[in-house]
Amino acid sequence: MRFDGNALASRAGALVDSAVPSPDEAHYGRFYPYYAELCALSELRKKPGFGVRVRSGMGGHSLLYLSGVCLDHQGGYPTLGLCDPDVSPACHGVGISVNAHYKNANWVATEGRDFVWHGALKPSECLTYEAYGRTQDRAKAMGLLDHIEFHDHLFRHKPSGMSERDYMYEISIATDYAICFGRDAYRARVPLDRCRMSAIVDFLNGLNAPYRDGSRVFRWKVFNNNCSHVVHNALAAGGIWAPWPTGQISALAIFKFPVPKNEFVDLMSRTNDLPIHDTQAIYEDREARHALFEANVLPTAHGGLAIAMPAMRDNRIYETDRLRLIFYDNPFWGSYRRQFAHIFSEPRYFDLRANLRHFAAIYETALQRRGAARVHTTTRAKANRIESDKEMQFYAQYDRYIKREAAKVRCQLASVDSSPQAAKEAAS
Repeated sequence: MRFDGNALASRAGALVDSAVPSPDEAHYGRFYPYYAELCALSELRKKPGFGVRVRSGMGGHSLLYLSGVCLDHQGGYPTLGLCDPDVSPACHGVGISVNAHYKNANWVATEGRDFVWHGALKPSECLTYEAYGRTQDRAKAMGLLDHIEFHDHLFRHKPSGMSERDYMYEISIATDYAICFGRDAYRARVPLDRCRMSAIVDFLNGLNAPYRDGSRVFRWKVFNNNCSHVVHNALAAGGIWAPWPTGQISALAIFKFPVPKNEFVDLMSRTNDLPIHDTQAIYEDREARHALFEANVLPTAHGGLAIAMPAMRDNRIYETDRLRLIFYDNPFWGSYRRQFAHIFSEPRYFDLRANLRHFAAIYETALQRRGAARVHTTTRAKANRIESDKEMQFYAQYDRYIKREAAKVRCQLASVDSSPQAAKEAAS
């Protein structure tokens, strides 16, 4: 499939009518069964006249999708676990949502990739009142908000005659589940392995633990504990980047705090643009060095792809024209708008085959520079023996990693290029 990337990037503040489709899920699920998606979601504007009118800010919302993760239904409270390894991890997953509504939880989880994004909609079905109600009924049957309490003040706006439970599901739809009913989505997909996914699961379960018995009350804070903090720090637990501190003095935090669209750009850069052929630069990156030593991976690697998905256009419930999602950046000389446009104009960021070819070239360059890297390390050894010992261990690990990933990408490219879809595209 071919995409018009320039058209996709024509407006940095909103998503155009066409979208970057998900990568070939058959190939992607086989190559990268465990992956995470940092999802930057636009504002939400519900049309008046049906149910509760809900509108959100133009800063948007963050959601984290985890492939290969399931909910533990025995505990009576949202607890995560890795799915049975005998079943393909790519067939299962959860969407993690942090919301200011919650009183006894930091996050809730929605199971099923299709339900996270499209609720109970059937293929090619428009969003009608019936489909909207069917999706809420499915969410209730799944127990999405079972054992979750909302802050009391939220019920002041509950319509008379509506139960508190129905109201909770009403104000959560298109934010915690069925996202594309009313929001545009920018998804940064990051390949992981079972070990790193387990670390993310442990981190998220630990976040909810203090609120489970009601001994502590969760308070969402825009500068110090918002949805992007949780998504960022979950990925930090998986070795992607440094954690973002929470609990800072608001007067300081206001100048630098994570927001959804910035985080989307930052993650795409982190997973695609580190100079992995430059061994010294990687060694000096603390998190990258740690990831290589501890997990034998680097944050920048093949498989980190962007997906853009518009809200449902044939829609009786939500306004979906020109949905806003802003950057927290200087509007005159800030770099985020330029970086965002570049992501959707360069196929290696959103097309699996182009991504694999790009990394094949990068790994080839790295392999060619290995000899020079060893000479450089030996020279440094004479100046500082202790530091050079650490570097020698790093470079040995780096050499093994690059060889392994270069071979892996060659195999993946051969598989993609020999697929029936690839043959059909070549013929066209």
